[in-house]
Amino acid sequence: MLADCLESVFAQSTVSDIEVIVHDDASTDDSVSLLRERYPQIELLVSAENVGFCISNNRMVAHARGEYILLLNNDAALYPGALESLIHAAQTSDRPSILTLPQYDWESGTLVDRGCLLDPFCNPIPNLDPKRNLVAYVIGACMFLPRAVWNDLGGLPEWFESIAEDLYLCGLARLRGVAVGTLIASGYRHRQGVTFGGNRAERGINTSLRRRRLSERNKTRSLMILTPGPLMWPLLCVHLVALVLEALVLSMLRCDATLLRGVYGPAVMTPFRELASLRARRAEVQATRTISVADWFSSVRWQLRKVVMLARYGVPKVR
Repeated sequence: MLADCLESVFAQSTVSDIEVIVHDDASTDDSVSLLRERYPQIELLVSAENVGFCISNNRMVAHARGEYILLLNNDAALYPGALESLIHAAQTSDRPSILTLPQYDWESGTLVDRGCLLDPFCNPIPNLDPKRNLVAYVIGACMFLPRAVWNDLGGLPEWFESIAEDLYLCGLARLRGVAVGTLIASGYRHRQGVTFGGNRAERGINTSLRRRRLSERNKTRSLMILTPGPLMWPLLCVHLVALVLEALVLSMLRCDATLLRGVYGPAVMTPFRELASLRARRAEVQATRTISVADWFSSVRWQLRKVVMLARYGVPKVR
């Protein structure tokens, strides 16, 4: 994966100087040796312990010197012209923006999304409309933004561990008037779901217990902190009831209470266990909001995304 990713970066044609930083998150293979031998031009940060996606990216950005930052997963590769398109869009924009490119599946080459919209409960809805360039969030596998915006937002929320950190960062940016959008030009390939499972839904949804646990917890946090206005509270109530029903149905269909104990129980308890800290974060975030409630919900689709996925792909398989 590393070779595919890095070769796609070094093959980019751009008049701008770039630096390439790789964070090795305590890998157990020969990644470090490969990087040092084959790519001496990169800056390599080697971690003695596995710290996860958020901390790794925050370390790299802190180490970087560039005006712009591109987060690129090691399981992704840029198409020709990707960097030049992102840099040009950023330099000609009339306001700071977080940008991405069209995402294509690594194996099939089919379009996955042009950024994502959200349902009212912070479940992602792929944007496939080539005419829509403003979205709710862009995934961290390919996220481009000015370094100044990153610093103002405080980077990725390390208390999320992994999953939905990109949703949170982009939501925070939108509340502060930063545009979140996608380009039509170029794109990137992505081996979806390599780390945690999930993301791909071709012959059904396959995911992991860890992914589901982190996802449900962090989407609940995001809903409470980011959703502006008093509508957040009824949405939260409906969200928690829906989680309980989802847990009961899936547990009965599987004849197994593992999901109830390991995924949905912790997610439902999150607002109660973390109420004081979440309310404090919400007050701080909403105090800096510069957009209207209507603007926030302009990227929300009033559909139940999980119900749509269930009808289309059936009950998810969780390992």
